[in-house]
Amino acid sequence: MAIISSRPSIALVKTRWRKKGERTLAERAGVIGANVWKISLEIFKHMEKEGFRFGSDRLVTDVLAEFIAFLVQLADRAVYGKLGEADRAALIGEVVGHLAATMENNQRDLLGPGEYRKAFIDLLNARFEEYAGFEVPGGEPGYPCLRFFAAKVSDAMASGDNKWVLEQMMDIEAPEMVRLVRKLIEQTVEAESPSPVPGQPG
Repeated sequence: MAIISSRPSIALVKTRWRKKGERTLAERAGVIGANVWKISLEIFKHMEKEGFRFGSDRLVTDVLAEFIAFLVQLADRAVYGKLGEADRAALIGEVVGHLAATMENNQRDLLGPGEYRKAFIDLLNARFEEYAGFEVPGGEPGYPCLRFFAAKVSDAMASGDNKWVLEQMMDIEAPEMVRLVRKLIEQTVEAESPSPVPGQPG
């Protein structure tokens, strides 16, 4: 299988509200969470179309969890300086709660009844701590961060047939994810927070 040189752009779900006025953190978190879920699904579908094998439904949800962890930590970094620390923490907490509920519902549909939320939250917490060790200058993850993300996706896919996973994630999928998160935060957070928080970089 050859590595493609480009990929179709993913469109965000609606990030504009009909009614005017400032939106609550919960409302903005809901939009961010819905988009993170959509982006994760679209990346998965694109990789399937490119011939990558994901195996069982459980492996699919494991891969989606890695996508989500990468996207949410990017969102957290993108929010830095746009909101105060308390609001930033509250926003990301709401985003994670939204995604945990969505993931749990999907896992129950795919895998049957069970307790899925704690394992998902534990994975996100572990990944956030690991990603915190990487520098992301200007919102652009460097090679070590991308390599770590790609390796986690490769591990989650657990298949020796997918030898191009690292290249696909680093060269094709991750740049699109970074672009979309930046756009998402611009439309849901920056648009309503025009002035940087004092004492923090803009």
